[in-house]
Amino acid sequence: MKRVIPIIGTLLVLAAVAIMVALGIWQLQRAEWKDGLLATYAAAADQPAIAYPMVSTDDDPPYFRSSSVNCLEVVSWRSTSGRNVSGQSGWAHIAQCKTGGGEGPGAQIVAGWSTTPDNPEWAGGTVDGIIAPDTQNIIRLVATEPVAGLQQSQPPSIDDIPNNHMAYAVQWFLFAGIALIIYLLALRGRNKAPPKA
Repeated sequence: MKRVIPIIGTLLVLAAVAIMVALGIWQLQRAEWKDGLLATYAAAADQPAIAYPMVSTDDDPPYFRSSSVNCLEVVSWRSTSGRNVSGQSGWAHIAQCKTGGGEGPGAQIVAGWSTTPDNPEWAGGTVDGIIAPDTQNIIRLVATEPVAGLQQSQPPSIDDIPNNHMAYAVQWFLFAGIALIIYLLALRGRNKAPPKA
C-alpha cells in the first residue's frame, strides 16, 4: 500500500522551519548592525568631547564619547556593583544630579568606586568623564577623576556590550536543520511501518 505524505503536518513543519530560517537571517542582519555600532563606539575615544546630551534616546546614544557636566545639586544616590580601575569588585556610586542651562534637566554621574555601599559626602560640581550605558537612564557619565573619598571606577568598555547575534543565527539555522531532519526521519519510519491489518 502506497504511503501518503501528511499534508497538514508537512505544511506545519515547513512553516516552522521557514520561521527559524527567517530568525537566523534577522540575527545575521543584527550582527552586521552591531559590528558597525561597535566600530563607531571604538572610534569615539579619538573624537573631541561633546556637551552632555539634554535628552538621550535609544536610537543613537553617544556612548564612549568624552563629555562633562555641571552637577548643581545631588538629588539622590544609588550604589550598584562595579569595579575600580584595577578590576577589583565593589560598589559604583551613581549620583543623580540636578543640572541647568544647556545640559538639560539632570544627569547620572558615576562619582567613583569603593568597597562599601556607603555614599560619599559630595554636593556636586563639574565632572569630566566618559558617557556610558545606564540600565535606568540610557546614559551616565563615568568620572575620569573620582570625588573625594572614592577611587576611580573602571572606565566603560565596548567589551561589556554583548555581541552574540552570530551565535543566535547559528542556533536558529541548527534548529531549522534539526527539525527538518527529525521530520524526514519520522516520515521514513512511517513509510517503513507495516500496514495495519
